[in-house]
Amino acid sequence: MMLQTVPNQRVIDTERFVLRPLRKSDQGLIDMYGGDPRVSRNTRSIPHPLPPGATEAFIARTLAADRTEDVWAMDATKSGGSELMGLIALERMDRDQSEIGYWVGPAFWNTGVASAAVAGLIEANPQNSKTLFAEVFQDNAASARVLTNCGFEYLGDAETFSVARGAKVATWTYSRKLD
Repeated sequence: MMLQTVPNQRVIDTERFVLRPLRKSDQGLIDMYGGDPRVSRNTRSIPHPLPPGATEAFIARTLAADRTEDVWAMDATKSGGSELMGLIALERMDRDQSEIGYWVGPAFWNTGVASAAVAGLIEANPQNSKTLFAEVFQDNAASARVLTNCGFEYLGDAETFSVARGAKVATWTYSRKLD
């Protein structure tokens, strides 16, 4: 299978799956999972309901050479699994820092997929970051466990706006120093 490459974004191989750049053919699965309110309500930016064309525009942004965020699909086809189990992203910040974000389709919750993806991204450190940041909604303890299990340390409480919820949501902020 030929993997589409994005400038300066490599495929990252983990034991269970690969993290690969998005491709246009991912639209259907991103629509299905991203359109699920259990997924969208735990993100800042996925609206619910998902408007027509939103996923297509998102994929186009992730493929742009001038993007500020690298997004990977969690693709388990190498082990006979799903072509897309979720997404994980790194948003470039200043001073060699990045913010990590991810979501996993409900069919793959509590299977270690998110932890494996975060660990794989930390190990590869594709943006050569010195520090990674992350935030999770305080009512999403499972995502907080992913971060702490991957070596992130709690920094403090904050809040951010969730498009799907149409409201500000209390968050926990985490960081992880990289070697």
